[in-house]
Order: sequence, then C-alpha cells, then structure tokens
Amino acid sequence: MPFLTDRKRVMGLGAAGTGTDHHWHQTLLSAGLVVLVPLFLLTFGRILGAPWEAIVLYYSQPFPALVAVLTLTVGWIHFAKGVQVLIEDYVQGFARKALIVVTTCLGYAAALASVYALARLAL
Repeated sequence: MPFLTDRKRVMGLGAAGTGTDHHWHQTLLSAGLVVLVPLFLLTFGRILGAPWEAIVLYYSQPFPALVAVLTLTVGWIHFAKGVQVLIEDYVQGFARKALIVVTTCLGYAAALASVYALARLAL
C-alpha cells in the first residue's frame, strides 16, 4: 500500500516523484498538437497529389516545413510518453523496463527520422 507523507501530498508528488511532471508534459504536448495538427492538415492538404518538383519547392518554404517538422516531432514525442504510461499501467517486472526503453527509443528515432526526411526534402 503506497504511503504519502504530508509534504508529498501537498507538493503533489507521488512515490516516484515525477507523476505531476509527466502529466504536465503530456498536457502541453496535447495543447501543441491541437494547434499544429490543423495547420499541418491545411499545409499538407494544399500540396497533396502534386508532382515531386512542386512538393520540393513547396517544402523549401519555411512555414510549411516548420509546421511539418513541429507536428511530426511533437506527435512522436507525445506517442512515446503516452505509450510509456500504458506500459507502466499494464506491464510488470523486467518487461516493463525493456518496453519503456524500446518505445522511447522508437519514438525519438521516428522523430529524428521525420526531421531528417523533411530536411532532405527542403534543402
């Protein structure tokens, strides 16, 4: 049974001491995605179905490239943190630690790959 001291209860920290930070980061990432996803859909939808040369020219402009990079990066980091919460809730033992490491690496690697792909496209 978990035990929280009065100090921990007042500060809002649980046994691990990071629950509030994790929730706050997820909330900020969600708020960012609420703004970024419609912008991404507008910019991406405008160029959907165009020939390759037009796409390269379009993503060479700063605004569409920046919106795409931010949306994909924030989305993948949000994915990694969200899956971490699911794993912490439903997996026990060594498998928990291994899966958290794997999904965190997957999320950050996908974000990095997205940034690299858009940089290659835009430059």
